[in-house]
Amino acid sequence: MAGYRLWLLLLAVLALLGSASVRAAAPDQLVWRGDHATGRSIMEDLAKEYARQKLGKISLQPFSTLSGLDAVAQGSADFATSARDRYARRAEEAGLEFTPVVLDGAVLITHPQNPVRSLSLKQVHDIYFGRIGNWKELGGPDKPINLYSIASPLDGVEYSLRALVYRNGNQPVAAPRLYINTVKLEEAITLDPAGLGLSTLAGTRGNPKVRALAIEGVPPTTQSVADGSYPLFITLYMVTRADSPRRDAVQRFAAFLHTPAAAAILRKHGLVPWADAGDVAGRDTARMALIDERVGRDAAAVAAATAAPATGQPMSAPRAVLASKVATAPTAESTQAARRNLERAQSRKAQRATPAAKPASSAASQPAPAPGGGI
Repeated sequence: MAGYRLWLLLLAVLALLGSASVRAAAPDQLVWRGDHATGRSIMEDLAKEYARQKLGKISLQPFSTLSGLDAVAQGSADFATSARDRYARRAEEAGLEFTPVVLDGAVLITHPQNPVRSLSLKQVHDIYFGRIGNWKELGGPDKPINLYSIASPLDGVEYSLRALVYRNGNQPVAAPRLYINTVKLEEAITLDPAGLGLSTLAGTRGNPKVRALAIEGVPPTTQSVADGSYPLFITLYMVTRADSPRRDAVQRFAAFLHTPAAAAILRKHGLVPWADAGDVAGRDTARMALIDERVGRDAAAVAAATAAPATGQPMSAPRAVLASKVATAPTAESTQAARRNLERAQSRKAQRATPAAKPASSAASQPAPAPGGGI
């Protein structure tokens, strides 16, 4: 009888151990939140492969870069993706970790019927600044440039482009046609032969309804992004919270990103896996020198203002502000002029939309963002 009870006890212990083993091996359940461009270009396929390998399920919540970062900070999402690095002035991002995952390209897109094929860096600078407003100045037809932009604050791709072109990711631009995500922006471009907007190489790859313009004669391709010859290459980051209670599960997904299966998915979308990216810092230094030269920025003044103190300590906040001001000094009227250009563009739009017999109302002069999620 004692032996029988011992046998039952042993079976119960084995059952408990087996149950614990099953729980330990259960697939992870993760939540990703981020911009539509990333969700569309890579996260859907990565999530499918993660589930196919029975590693876990990833719930996707595409909306905007900022909403993804805030969701991770607040704990309502396990990780996000961002086409920009940490923004130091936002306290919400202080506890977040930004890990580079891939290289992508910021691409200027227009309608396929538009004869313009390439823009110089100076032209990009002046278009967004409001100094160039007609396609004929770029070798195209005599039509106003209908510049589209993303309305979401601190949007990853828009921020990265402005950081490259102006050395100021918050640079105001003369873009009166505002959308909350690149999906809607791209749809608008497909209907407007005079339209111009910003998207990503991965997001527009294989889309015959838009044309990605070359920059300085270099078309945006996976190869030109990888070797740095396309000057508007950008880094896509995986964003996590250092003290997340689900950090182990997130790290397992991060490890999955380095597997051959994940790398194949990234390459399929025209992205360059970080393991294949090589000396990104070196190429970044070279391309920033090129951009400074082409837009007429004083590279020496920029370097002097942004250099870290000899002690090797991080740049102080006042010094960082000074660096930002010097970096944009060649466009000294930047903020005020861009806002004036934007107001003029809004006024012209209101006049076109309002019958001649009636004065334009103040409400009509404000651009209404298109509905949808965010980038």
